[in-house]
Amino acid sequence: MVGIRAIGYFTKDFPSITGIRWFNLAVLVFTPALSLYGLFRVPILTNTAIWTAVYYIFSMFGYHRLWSHRSYVASYPLQVFLMLAGASAVQGSCYWWARRHRSHHRHTDTDLDPYNSERGLVWTHIGWVIFDTDLRPGPVDVSDLKNDLLVQWQHRWYFVILTIVGYILPMSIPGLLYGDWRGGFFFVGALRMTACHHCTFCINSIAHYFGGTPYDDKHSPRDHLISAILTMGEGYHNFHHQFPMDYRNAFRWWQYDPTKWFIAFCQLLGLASHLRVFPSNEIEKSALTMKLKALKDVQDSITWPVPPEQLPVVTWEALQEGSESRTLLLVSGFIHDASLFLDHHPGGKTLLARSSGKDMTAAFFGGIYSHSHAAHNLLAMMRVGILAGGVEMPADHIVPPSQRLVISATLPKTPNSALGARRKAPKRDF
Repeated sequence: MVGIRAIGYFTKDFPSITGIRWFNLAVLVFTPALSLYGLFRVPILTNTAIWTAVYYIFSMFGYHRLWSHRSYVASYPLQVFLMLAGASAVQGSCYWWARRHRSHHRHTDTDLDPYNSERGLVWTHIGWVIFDTDLRPGPVDVSDLKNDLLVQWQHRWYFVILTIVGYILPMSIPGLLYGDWRGGFFFVGALRMTACHHCTFCINSIAHYFGGTPYDDKHSPRDHLISAILTMGEGYHNFHHQFPMDYRNAFRWWQYDPTKWFIAFCQLLGLASHLRVFPSNEIEKSALTMKLKALKDVQDSITWPVPPEQLPVVTWEALQEGSESRTLLLVSGFIHDASLFLDHHPGGKTLLARSSGKDMTAAFFGGIYSHSHAAHNLLAMMRVGILAGGVEMPADHIVPPSQRLVISATLPKTPNSALGARRKAPKRDF
């Protein structure tokens, strides 16, 4: 039963399938199959392992930040480098890839999102690539891509280019240099390509399911270090969806984002310019909003003192009468019932008992002992009434320390006195 529920979670709301994209399916089946065969039957040379890692890094730079988001301006040599890198990952032409990625950002988590996270992990990770459906990417402006000669050239010659940089070149590097043609084919070619596919797919899948939402939780994208490690820094996905035109995915200096460092290095070399960043003030504002939201959840789980407007107004005579059977203390115009606290009072029960019915404001605020914030908070929980015609209370006596930074949807009114709006309240027993 648990297994059925798990399958349902991963495949929830899967769209109706109208066909299969056989080329995509073949690539995603045969490439990992070749990788497995190589791992079991072909010796892994150290140099080939290094080339595999280097070529993987090259392939992962790809199209994303330049053509999907125009987050910086690249020189022509850098554009060619990135164009070839993207093609070597064998994930579609730059035009095809950037077009869908822009739809993903504009229509996140809707049916117009090509990899809508609401349809489960299987769909977002691989289903949208291998299945035909009636779903279509939502409309976006791609006029710049249509008018980009390099983008259109790569789109027309994509299959020729991918054959060269996706298969022939990675195999030839170790083959020509030191004769390891088999290692080049199975590892630098197939294994590296398999890793590129599924690490990139993780941004569409697990980066929308696992991790935190430090900047916004309206949509599904999340930040996660593991996703960032797998994808050359693209795993800070919550930040990226909030500030998509920023050339960084990792805003903090210590966060792992090699692609950001690569772009910054290209700027130093004069290969990149006009690196776009979102105003730090607005980024911090979004981060603060989410922190306050989390604190609001904690705040709402805590029991707070009865609001002054809900307390009865009590006459001096009623206070004296009540203090004969209960330990009632008058502090800053509020009447507190300390009866249940007698045995817990650090100064002893006698001191509280003999203070019943008296105004202990001066004593509480330093006349006998200058109480801690915790004592102020606890005393506020004992409020049972407000003294009619009582003393004027400073605002900082009305609000306990624990509530001075309370998170509210509206600004609280600051009372002018202890009675404030209570002056017109009817007198009643408490």
